[in-house]
Amino acid sequence: MKVDGIPYRSIFTAADGRTVRVIDQRRLPHDFVVVDLSTRDEAAVAIRDMWVRGAPLIGATAAYGMALQMRTDPSDAGLDEAWRVLNATRPTAVNLRWALDVMAAVLRPLPPAEREAAAYARAAAIADEDVAINRAIGEAGVALIEAVAARKGGGPVNILTHCNAGWLATVDWGTATAPIYMARERGVDVHVWVDETRPRNQGASLTAWELAGHGVPHTLVVDNAGGHLMQHGKVDLVIVGTDRTTARGDVCNKIGTYLKALAAHDNGVPFHVALPSPTIDWTVSDGLAEIPIEERSGEEVGWVWGRTAAGEVTRVRIAPEASGLGNPAFDVTPARLVTGLITERGLCAASPEGLASLFPERAGR
Repeated sequence: MKVDGIPYRSIFTAADGRTVRVIDQRRLPHDFVVVDLSTRDEAAVAIRDMWVRGAPLIGATAAYGMALQMRTDPSDAGLDEAWRVLNATRPTAVNLRWALDVMAAVLRPLPPAEREAAAYARAAAIADEDVAINRAIGEAGVALIEAVAARKGGGPVNILTHCNAGWLATVDWGTATAPIYMARERGVDVHVWVDETRPRNQGASLTAWELAGHGVPHTLVVDNAGGHLMQHGKVDLVIVGTDRTTARGDVCNKIGTYLKALAAHDNGVPFHVALPSPTIDWTVSDGLAEIPIEERSGEEVGWVWGRTAAGEVTRVRIAPEASGLGNPAFDVTPARLVTGLITERGLCAASPEGLASLFPERAGR
């Protein structure tokens, strides 16, 4: 996708082919900054401290983190240490473990002298595969938007999304946003309700920034406005992303997603999840019981970043010093509340049977 007319991916290598470059998403929307990652530990910090975020991008960054490790220590011990350190950065997004396992499976059989080149090649392939997956999700999901447009017979298709499942959360295109971008390219009149997504405000700082950059009409709303908008017929479709989806269709996504699903269910609004297949955890069935929910620092709740009227970007405290601060980062939406899944292989029901129909080679494992 483009920033000021220049095409970017969210992660790529520098001219030397070895330094890894990422967009520092903490600085958006006020400053666009690309930073270099030169070591495994820098990649781990980028993931843990959310310079990069979004399940697919976390996976790609972890893959490149393994490659950075192979530059300095391609031994078996170095490989094991890289897997351990990177896997500990974010416990909920399954793409992280998936990417590390893919890298380890490629590298372990090789002699150490061959591991660096193989690691960079496989990490680049993971990034390219993610772009292809997200483009295919867009092609599958755009039909849902076009169907709503045809049914309405005029006026914009109003889509509500939560958090950021855009190209900044992936390597390119995004998951929930890919159908929106493709609908826009096809001339469909679309409008997006963007949840601000407390406490880190990824909707406000990332999704709104993306949509503005691509000329997609949108309106930023507070997280609790979604139910009200649905009650008054102002939402035609909800599309969100996912950090981990179980084999039976339960969806773990940014905190607040479950409340949107409840409101959509109560108001008869279709609730779809854009689902790249690497985010399916085939080893987990019951999302509520089995998916670990990351508890992040209360600092994210008690403080917010913003730009003052004078133009200074600064952090301010919004909570009393004496207040306890809780920060669960994700929640689980049961499959019964999900209208359907949008995958790179097409649309399916959020159920074991639905997933098996598109991924028969994985079902039952």
